[in-house]
Amino acid sequence: MDATVETPPGFEALTEIGDAWSIAQPGLRARAVRERAPFLRERLEATKPVVAVRTFDTMQLSYPTRYAFWGAAIVPSPFAIMTQRVFLVQFYQAGKLKNLLFNPTDPEGALRAPYLERLRARHPILSRLSTRIFAPLTSQLRKVGVAPEQIDYIAYDHFHLQDLRKHLGTHGSPEPVTFPSAELIAQKQEWEAWDALHPLQSPFYVRDGKRGVLENRVRLIDGDVLLGDGVMLVRTPGHSTGNQTLFLHTERGLVGVSENGVSADNWSPRESKIPGVAKRCKDQDLDVLLNLDTPESGADQYTSMLLERAMVDPVPERPEFVQMVTGFEVTRSMLAPGISPTYYFGGFSVGSLWTGPARAAANAAAPHAPGWGGGELVGGAA
Repeated sequence: MDATVETPPGFEALTEIGDAWSIAQPGLRARAVRERAPFLRERLEATKPVVAVRTFDTMQLSYPTRYAFWGAAIVPSPFAIMTQRVFLVQFYQAGKLKNLLFNPTDPEGALRAPYLERLRARHPILSRLSTRIFAPLTSQLRKVGVAPEQIDYIAYDHFHLQDLRKHLGTHGSPEPVTFPSAELIAQKQEWEAWDALHPLQSPFYVRDGKRGVLENRVRLIDGDVLLGDGVMLVRTPGHSTGNQTLFLHTERGLVGVSENGVSADNWSPRESKIPGVAKRCKDQDLDVLLNLDTPESGADQYTSMLLERAMVDPVPERPEFVQMVTGFEVTRSMLAPGISPTYYFGGFSVGSLWTGPARAAANAAAPHAPGWGGGELVGGAA
């Protein structure tokens, strides 16, 4: 598919990080990114907060512990249990109310990734016990008053386990499209890498997950973009070639969404109570701990996680941790003894959604109508 790079209407390209990622030496590259991060953070803080955020759980599955915590966790279970979580973000863009879905994984499509196919073949009992599919995302959206056709944008931090065909539609398919009004916002490098995967990448990509997707539904970007009030997509390479992180200005401060880590412990590993994690990081002078399933560029992923830490606020109830919320969060389970996040987010709920006629009224009225309050972070000590 031939898609073009552009800054979509209503979006704004950001230059605060600039060419820092192109610096050849990894150490100097990391220093430049860290030095410029405060300017990007200031840009996000200067915007008005998003209207609302909600999360929806779509599936649970098992995942190697050595990937989740970069081999640092000393626990009896070789597998962790992770919950996949979709973020609905409602925000204003040039005075119009918009709905963004971040990481709307299609569970049936995800199970076709080569890694998960092999896992089912090698560990059928574990796979059967650990894999759970929750209520369809469309049903969960309707429960909060948002129809699938009201989704304006979908985006992913990267394309591991993703199958876009149901969500966006494909050429000649009679199947209904899940989100008929949505456009996909993706980094150019991530999109193009899917066409020619390296053997180290291929286990976690659904081979045909974008085959035949309608070109007019895809908007490719190259770098950092402000989508509207309180919403940024920032390039964070390393975990994958075109990885990106969602940053939000909310009533609870600045929040990030990323799968560079799989728990709050990954971004604050020296505070972790998971056996082995804090010791490994103190011994090796590490400030973050990678979620490393495909070793594309560990140095860049480490730098990206430092950027993420610098962009967000501490968790109000547990300030030793930062508000980096992952799309696949390690979850305590009897199937994974010894693996319990020190702080568990469990979901995120902020503000009051405008739905149905209220959304139309909000778009017809002045921007930033009242009624955003009452949100809270759902989670706590695990």
